[in-house]
Amino acid sequence: MSVEIGTKELQAARTIFGERLSLAERFVSHLATSGIERGLLGPREVPRLWERHVLNCAVIGELVPSDARIADVGSGAGLPGVALAIARPDAQLVLIEPLERRVAWLHEVTQDLGLTNVDIFRGRAEQAVGKFDVNVVTARAVSALTGLATLTIPLLQGSGEVLAIKGRSAAEEVAKAAKVIRRLGGVDTRIEAVGSSLLEEPTTVVRIVVSR
Repeated sequence: MSVEIGTKELQAARTIFGERLSLAERFVSHLATSGIERGLLGPREVPRLWERHVLNCAVIGELVPSDARIADVGSGAGLPGVALAIARPDAQLVLIEPLERRVAWLHEVTQDLGLTNVDIFRGRAEQAVGKFDVNVVTARAVSALTGLATLTIPLLQGSGEVLAIKGRSAAEEVAKAAKVIRRLGGVDTRIEAVGSSLLEEPTTVVRIVVSR
């Protein structure tokens, strides 16, 4: 299924995905068909798949260091995990998802796209601690930052960064989570707007640097 994409979104997609744009298009097609059918996204999201979901997620790749090892918590519909795997083939990702039907869908999609830089772990984030050597943890629409920090920071095992995609409440969430973040080893927390030159509405990312 082909999903309409606007001129500005197409330019952004070409910049972000480069020669792998066709893979991003196939991913969007999966989201618009089986992703909707299996309840991973609502049908009203189809017209906004590019702008609100795939580009919104993939653009955070500019914050990811070269050859990163990324854990994506609560991957669900592959956002941001699969989008990042397409945009950043140099990175190695593990998609962490507890629900079996979502895990099955992620396996189908990543196999169809031929993404060799993706592993999938069925389980909760706390069950994955110590099982993977990662230096970046990503998350989107998982929980408020206070709870999210307790799920994501331990996966870094003392060193790395959390990149949490958030909305307009980001500053309020950061203020509420400050003590928890510091207790878990977060030494610097900031809010960044990513993709300002590419997207109509930049992606808001809470970036937490963790250090021993």
